Amino acid sequence: MKISYNWLKEFLNIDLDVEKVSEILTDLGLEVEGIESYESVKGNLNGVVVGEVLSCEQHPNADRLKVTQVDLGDGSPVQIVCGAPNVARGQKVPVATIGTVLYTDQGEDFKIKKGKIRGELSHGMICAEDELGLGQSHDGIMVLPEDTKVGSAAADIFELYNDKVIEIGLTPNRADAMSHLGVARDLYAGLLQMEEIQTKLNTPSVSDFHIDERTFNIKVEVDDYDQVPRYAGITITDLKIEESPAWLQNKLKAIGLGPINNVVDITNYILHGLGQPLHAFDADKIKGGKVVVKNLPAGTPFLGLDGVERELHEDDIMICDAKDNPMCIGGVFGGLNSGVTEETKSIFLEAAYFDPVSIRKTAKRHGLNTDASFRFERGINPNAVVYALKRAAIWIAQLANGKIVSEITDLYPNKIEDFQVNFSYEKAFKLIGEEISTDTIKDILASLDIKINHQTQSGLGLTIPAYRVDVTREADIVEEILRVYGYNNISIPEKIKTSVSSSEKWTKEKIEQRAAGFLISNGIYEAMNNSLTKPDYSSISENLNEERNVNILNALSGDLAVMRQSMLFGLLESLSYNINRKNSDLKLFEFGNTYHKFDSGYVENKHLSIVITGSRSKENWAQNDGSTDVFYLKGIIKSLLEGLGLKNLKYGKVKNDIFSEGISLYLGKTRIVEFGVLKTNLLKEFGIKQEVLFADFDWNRVIENAGKSSIKISELPKYPEVRRDLALLLDENIEFIDLYNFAFQSERKLLKDMDLFDVYMGDKLPEGKKSYAMSFILQDDKKTLTDKQIDKIMNKLQEGFKKNFKAELR
Repeated sequence: MKISYNWLKEFLNIDLDVEKVSEILTDLGLEVEGIESYESVKGNLNGVVVGEVLSCEQHPNADRLKVTQVDLGDGSPVQIVCGAPNVARGQKVPVATIGTVLYTDQGEDFKIKKGKIRGELSHGMICAEDELGLGQSHDGIMVLPEDTKVGSAAADIFELYNDKVIEIGLTPNRADAMSHLGVARDLYAGLLQMEEIQTKLNTPSVSDFHIDERTFNIKVEVDDYDQVPRYAGITITDLKIEESPAWLQNKLKAIGLGPINNVVDITNYILHGLGQPLHAFDADKIKGGKVVVKNLPAGTPFLGLDGVERELHEDDIMICDAKDNPMCIGGVFGGLNSGVTEETKSIFLEAAYFDPVSIRKTAKRHGLNTDASFRFERGINPNAVVYALKRAAIWIAQLANGKIVSEITDLYPNKIEDFQVNFSYEKAFKLIGEEISTDTIKDILASLDIKINHQTQSGLGLTIPAYRVDVTREADIVEEILRVYGYNNISIPEKIKTSVSSSEKWTKEKIEQRAAGFLISNGIYEAMNNSLTKPDYSSISENLNEERNVNILNALSGDLAVMRQSMLFGLLESLSYNINRKNSDLKLFEFGNTYHKFDSGYVENKHLSIVITGSRSKENWAQNDGSTDVFYLKGIIKSLLEGLGLKNLKYGKVKNDIFSEGISLYLGKTRIVEFGVLKTNLLKEFGIKQEVLFADFDWNRVIENAGKSSIKISELPKYPEVRRDLALLLDENIEFIDLYNFAFQSERKLLKDMDLFDVYMGDKLPEGKKSYAMSFILQDDKKTLTDKQIDKIMNKLQEGFKKNFKAELR
């Protein structure tokens, strides 16, 4: 939001450097993002002086050029070649001297240099209005009054306007500061805390408002006072629509607004000055002499000021005439056929307070973000509507020669009441951390337009103005006091007192932090993706269902139209983005939620997902970088879960069609995680050509079971372990997990571990067969195993594999 410093000083009698004012505003919470200079004439006519044409002769080599001798007031006349048809001897003219920089309408600069024009020397330029930025005329050079002093600086003759424009990064909660008056009010409160600066807040008066005659009254009717709590209007006639005076144009230009005409400019002046949006209708175009504020049927066409036809929604607030013709989208955008033009003679001037939620939805639906909607949707001052209307009427009567010809119509059946808050000194001092003088607190509250209803030794009863929509609680009052008093003025104690609080070891926050710390320490970086995603992703996997999509109302785009059902696709988008930028060795994890819609309602589940692709580590001369594989991911998963106290995990088959090879880990019958190698056809959807590993944790189940396994301490085994290997010929549909589970079911006591160390599939084997080479670790904690015991166990395993899986010994 742009604030003109000159405009701000109309509300406050101050003479401070704009940098100091910016510092104070930032301390008050209105963060200043930048300061710009505004000049009504770019360059301020530096180098342009008043000259007198001493002689004017025809150019010997050009019919349309004249050679002049010009006195610049320094006693040394200069020769200037001029092409203007109206240049003549004896004229007082503006002259751009050598070295002067002038600017075009597009802001491009050009420097005046000494040169030759068709063989004649020229030491400067006699200027026209448009060349100096003082007007649009280029019919000839400017001719100044005869009594103008030769040698005077042009900047001293013309009324130039210079300003400093403060750019404020306004936060959504500060609806009260969306105007010059609102910023001035805050600045006034801050200045009162500085003893060396004395000022007062000047609120423009409406005592000059008067009704000239009562001859043209336009009736007003409001259908829904919930949508339109207050609506006011007045009729003004005998208008002369023309350009605004220079002072008004400069004020608007300084904050980035283009002047239109005197009536529209005044409505913008009130909008940015006082924060109340206004709208002027051509009164002669209001059919039936009546304004009706209502909703129109969905699909009703409306032609806006921008010439675009839009279809209305049934909840849009519309300003209509007696024939139900839409003239304006209330609080958002005006209509093309009812606006003020050069032919307008009478206007109906509207000021209103619209429901912020209704305005926000309408502006969003139609993709319109106007200065009016920006303010209405955040909440303006409902009790300043008529005041702003009177100020505008006074200015229109003055600048457009208008007559006020009706009473003010003010429909306000249910007054919006101010907020009532009880304030305790003791609670405030606890929040602040130190005691502030109660007199200082009262002064701050008064400066912020917060009234004290009653006071006791322990606190205050306060009335908060309705426009302070962000101040409704005692804590909000404390924040207001602190920001005006100054956070920097709160002393930092020399000693910090704290107490050690007891908390559970396995809270969900600590579990997540512990898991994140483990993953980061293993070189896996955290990713954060949008919970909104493409609806098409639900068709990629049979495990997802389009009917379970949680759709977004008024989606920003088709790519952000539904809530995600899986964490996978956001992570694959991240992988694709990085791989396309030559970063192909990636390890990412993400905590997040997935969202589903069922007949019984909406369901939200917490997940931890991991994607890994490329090499395990960066290239290094001392070691092989080694590609990541499913066993590497398995080690990460198992270490993570064991670190969280989840032990005795069992392997199972994966039930997700996104994996070409996958495994599930169960705790009892509860599935904890699925992981494996993603299918290549899935990766093609994202333009990924390298192998990607993916793991998806049901994080709610992890949290439920974390820390439940008790820690068992046992002696180191005294007796040696024994390894035996088997190479089996199997059908290619047999998976290692099936053999693994069967082996531990067959020998639960002495079988300690089992691993797959070689897989062979080739033309030397029968079709449809593969070879698994597996190792078995056997150990007895109480004695050394004998060959007889070992052979007995291995024979049992071999016979079991043969019987249940038709395995043959190779």
